[in-house]
Amino acid sequence: MKKHIYILLFFFLGVIMCSFGQGPKTFKLKGNLQYCDNQLKRTLNELKDSCVMPRSMNSGQKKWKLVGIHDWTSGFWPGILWYDYEYFRNDRIKGKAIQYTEYLQPLVTPNQKGDHDVGFQIFCSYGNAYRLTGNEKYKKIILEAAAKLSELYNPVVGTILSWPNMVQKMGWPHNTIIDNMMNLEILFWASKNGGDKKYYDMAYNHAKITKENAFRENGSCFHVAVYDTINGNFIKGVTNQGYSDNSMWARGQAWAIYGYTMVYRETLDKQFLRFAEKVANIYLDRLPEDYVPYWDFDVPNLQNEPRDASAAAIATSALLELSQLEDDKGKAERYKFAAIATLNELSSKKYQSRKANNSFLNHCTGNYPSGYEIDASINYADYYYIEALIRCDKMQNRSSF
Repeated sequence: MKKHIYILLFFFLGVIMCSFGQGPKTFKLKGNLQYCDNQLKRTLNELKDSCVMPRSMNSGQKKWKLVGIHDWTSGFWPGILWYDYEYFRNDRIKGKAIQYTEYLQPLVTPNQKGDHDVGFQIFCSYGNAYRLTGNEKYKKIILEAAAKLSELYNPVVGTILSWPNMVQKMGWPHNTIIDNMMNLEILFWASKNGGDKKYYDMAYNHAKITKENAFRENGSCFHVAVYDTINGNFIKGVTNQGYSDNSMWARGQAWAIYGYTMVYRETLDKQFLRFAEKVANIYLDRLPEDYVPYWDFDVPNLQNEPRDASAAAIATSALLELSQLEDDKGKAERYKFAAIATLNELSSKKYQSRKANNSFLNHCTGNYPSGYEIDASINYADYYYIEALIRCDKMQNRSSF
C-alpha cells in the first residue's frame, strides 16, 4: 500500500514541476507572477502618492487599511514592490519601491529606541533595495537598524526582548516571541557586511536559547517564551495570538520553519538544520489535505475555523529554501513537494483575491483572539507569496526542478 502511495506522490510532484516548463498547466509560475504584478499596480493606483502603507482588508472590503511607518508590517509593501521589480524590471515599479522604502528611514533615527520588528520593517524593504541596487546609503540604513535591534538583546537571557510593554502589563520580565526568529537575519547580515561582529553571536545565541526553551518535545512552538532577568532561566511558554498556551498556532510554526532554515543558511551549523526539519515535519504532518492550515492546529471544531493563508505562504517560502539546503535527498523532495503543492493551492481561485480586491491572497488570519484581520487579506501573506514565486523562478533557472 505504501509503495502505491509513494508512486502517486512522486507522480503528482512530477506533474506539478513539469508545469514550470512546457508540461501540464497545473501551476503557472509566470502567470502567477503576472497576476501579482497586475494586483499591485491596482494598489498603486488606489494609493496614488500616499506615504502610508497598505496593510489589510477584511473579507468583502475593497480598500486597503493603511498604516504609518511605525506599524510592524510597514516593510512588506516596499518589499513586494522590490520583488516585482526583480522579476519584471519595470522602472516605474522600481521608482515606487524606492519611494516607499525611503519613507521608512525615520525608523533608524538616532537616539530613538529600536523596535524588535525592525528586521521586518527594514530588511524586507532596505534589504531588498540594497540587494537589487547596491546603493551604499541603503546599506548604511540596514546597519543602523541592526544596531537598534541589538539594543534589545539581553546577555543574561541570550535573546532579544520582544515586548517591553508586557513586562509590566503581563508580568513577563523578559519575553521573546517566535516571530523574532525572522528578525535575526538582519543581525547575521550586518555582522558580515561591516557591522559589529557581536551581532552574529547575538543572533546565534537567540536561535539556540529559543530552540532549547520555546518548543515542546514534539517540535511545536510556544508563541511567547518568558524568562527571568536575574539568571536567564526559562519561566514558561504562553500564547498571545494562538488558541491556548499549549496549542500550535499556525503562523508561529511557520515563523519557526522560516527562522531556523535561515539560521542554518547563515551559520551552517547542522543542529539548526536538524531543528528546521523537526519544526517543519510536525507542521507538514498535521496539515489538512489542501496544504493551507487553519489558524491554529489545536482549536476545537477545526473544520469550522478560518484558514490562514499567510502561514501557508510563509511556510512555503521557507520550505523551498529548506529543500535547497538539505543534505538528505528524501527530505529535500518532501519539502519541495509540499511547497509546490501549497503554492498550487494558494494560486487557485479559492485563495487568490483576483477581482474581489487588490491584494494577492485572501483567507488569512491576523489575530483571532483579539478579533481582527480574520478571513482577511494581509500584506505579509502577499510578501511571502511573491517571495516564494521568485524562489521558484530562481530554482527553475538553476535547473533544480
